[in-house]
Amino acid sequence: GLHLPPSPSPSPSPPRAAGATRGGFSPLAFPHRRGPPPPRPPCAPFAPASFRGYNLLRDPRYNKGLAFNERERETHYLRGLLPPAIVSQELQERKIMHNIRQYQLPLQKYMAMMDLQEGNERLFYKLLIDNVEELLPVVYTPTVGEACQKYGSIFSRPQGLYISLKEKGKILEVLKNWPERSIQVIVVTDGERILGLGDLGCQGMGIPVGKLALYTALGGVRPSACLPITLDVGTNNEALLNDEFYIGLRQKRATAQEYADFLHEFMTAVKQNYGEKVLIQFEDFANHNAFELLAKYGTTHLVFNDDIQGTASVVLSGLVAALKLVGGSLSEHSYLFLGAGEAGTGIAELIALEISRQTKAPIEECRKKIWLVDSKGLIVSSRKETLQHFKKPWAHEHEPVGNLLDAVKTIKPTVLIGTSGKGQTFTQEVVEAISSFNERPVIFALSNPTSQSECTAEQAYTWSKGRAVFASGSPFDPVEYDGKIYVPGQANNAYIFPGFGLGVVMSGAIRVHDDMLLAASEALAQQVTQENFDKGLTYPPFSNIRKISAHIAANVAAKAYELGLASRRPRPKDLVKYAESCMYSPLYRNYR
Repeated sequence: GLHLPPSPSPSPSPPRAAGATRGGFSPLAFPHRRGPPPPRPPCAPFAPASFRGYNLLRDPRYNKGLAFNERERETHYLRGLLPPAIVSQELQERKIMHNIRQYQLPLQKYMAMMDLQEGNERLFYKLLIDNVEELLPVVYTPTVGEACQKYGSIFSRPQGLYISLKEKGKILEVLKNWPERSIQVIVVTDGERILGLGDLGCQGMGIPVGKLALYTALGGVRPSACLPITLDVGTNNEALLNDEFYIGLRQKRATAQEYADFLHEFMTAVKQNYGEKVLIQFEDFANHNAFELLAKYGTTHLVFNDDIQGTASVVLSGLVAALKLVGGSLSEHSYLFLGAGEAGTGIAELIALEISRQTKAPIEECRKKIWLVDSKGLIVSSRKETLQHFKKPWAHEHEPVGNLLDAVKTIKPTVLIGTSGKGQTFTQEVVEAISSFNERPVIFALSNPTSQSECTAEQAYTWSKGRAVFASGSPFDPVEYDGKIYVPGQANNAYIFPGFGLGVVMSGAIRVHDDMLLAASEALAQQVTQENFDKGLTYPPFSNIRKISAHIAANVAAKAYELGLASRRPRPKDLVKYAESCMYSPLYRNYR
């Protein structure tokens, strides 16, 4: 929950100005207020004296709008600054949801939600938690992709911290400009590979902001403990460089040593300013940088790459659940990926790790059950000399195969996974081919946003004649085929990273280990009920997400304690209850 700072002692001098708010605007406290504040009974939380009156209504952390009661209005100088009506948080929520539903365009809904976050933080999170299935696609994928593309045009107030090449040599000073001191989770991007949309430069800030909103709403991490950061090292997107509304540096991307030095200064400054136990989540970096950063800082910092590790964990969980519908163990199936970037190789590696753990076979043997197709065709050993380092473990002995359809016919996989970032690549021929030799083909079309999905839910069910076990990265509506309703699963990273982050934070973990990702997968798969299976679902409904996150956090924390990576002692007896007790509540506090 929110821990408010203690009240300043009474003083005849004017109250000092408040610290900067998350929206970057902090008017001075009224200078004409004199004397001690009214007496406060020792009962409930209170608003700091410097946030009285007009300032209190302008600070999103403390503002309650018309929900301030008579006593609070009197005590905190709000008389006349609000209409006389007093309404409950529930009524405020109903009104705003009604207004949001009037908008026709998802981007309008996104902007309304961001305005609410900047005006009334607790109401924003109450809305998001209570209407998670409806609002998740608004504040996160797919709408956040469009928001990033148009971020310069819709930009009104800064959110998060922008660190550009202009700040080289001063990054520690920039971090100190952020008003919150106790940071637990940082989500950072350089905007080079935003979803399936490519290089959006500085406008990628929508991703860290959206991710951290979910860390709070779904995982219960305090909003004040979350810090979104965009590293602006330039952009190679010509359209943005020529856009008069672009908000970032107008130069080509820094690369090689200049880029490495800038990142190293950033990582060093974060550790120096916030300590060793701040979780740094790398988000939407280009493939070559993502793998390099994870390998370089994984041993010295608490780092996590959601595109590589989070995606892998959520997909492995979906596969484990899917096998309860299809039959067989992970090691008895064969896997074919379209896409061999961060997501594809990350998922493949975690599947191989889990097969190795289950069968006790060497990981090199387990990798042979997994095949990857990239833009040049099937990855085979004859291509090894020209492959990027992260693709080399997947180069198996096989004659060259030039395209996905031929690869499906040759490999005959039981599981087809798309991480290509290219829409409509699981064609009718591909789906019909995998359905011809599988009674229940498992088809995961994971690319985001919806427009980049390898196929739609309707296509998968129709072309497989209703036999596919299907999941996607972005949401699809239920599909009716041959008189039966099919509910597609959504392999959304939002199932994993909020609970994973909470588990890391509450255990005081100092490093992320692969076994913690497997623990998160396992916990998520256990939350799929028989009722979900009966509908063909491989993931539980998002309506239970906080309960799911608590179980994931408990499993991750338990693994951190088991591996000796947890620093918070003593270990809580009941980790699930402890996780629930750590979660932020969006309910209004009473101010005395």
